[in-house]
Amino acid sequence: MLDSTEDFADELADVAATRAAYDDIAELYTELFRHHLAGATLDRAMLGAFTESVAGNGSGPIADLGCGPGRITGHLASLGARVFGIDLSPRMVELARVDYPQLFFAQGSVEQLPLGNEVLGGIVAWYSLIHTPPERVPHVLNEFYRVLASKGHVLLAFQTADLPDAVEAFDHKVVRAYRWAPKRLARLLGAAGFTMIARMVREPGPEERFGQAYLLASKDR
Repeated sequence: MLDSTEDFADELADVAATRAAYDDIAELYTELFRHHLAGATLDRAMLGAFTESVAGNGSGPIADLGCGPGRITGHLASLGARVFGIDLSPRMVELARVDYPQLFFAQGSVEQLPLGNEVLGGIVAWYSLIHTPPERVPHVLNEFYRVLASKGHVLLAFQTADLPDAVEAFDHKVVRAYRWAPKRLARLLGAAGFTMIARMVREPGPEERFGQAYLLASKDR
């Protein structure tokens, strides 16, 4: 299913910076978030609803895009999903392969997915669009649409912007990132051809600075 991953977006300075930053903190990141889902009831609820939706469409596996060390990939697999992970950081991919040797992980970019057309039943982008400059997000969503089969589902998670229709840069602890107003990102999903199914916004947890948002959408619902 996966094509060569050798030529993905290396010419973009921000992509290279993001890759290097996550390579540098991969071990620390893995330990900090290893058990995070255990106390994240609403996160697990959204991931569970997404997994059930994909299981019902019969259209292919799930790709965890921006999978990091594989914690979301592993959780989806524990729910019975056919799932694999792709991440920009080669070190993150190495750690994911150690922690989840039964699953497949590859290096790649969300801006140039190493996948054929209409091969996936679902996509999870769990905080993996936040480092993409806003002007390039429409292209990424078009890529998601391209690789999803008919009736496939996409789940996005991201930090919310303060203003109701804004996208705002913020001082992410790893590398430059952007917060989105949910309705603005939902509008871009619609422009890419997706149909919105659900959106959820929750208040920040004890160690979070911003609200957290989740968008669930489908292709050709």
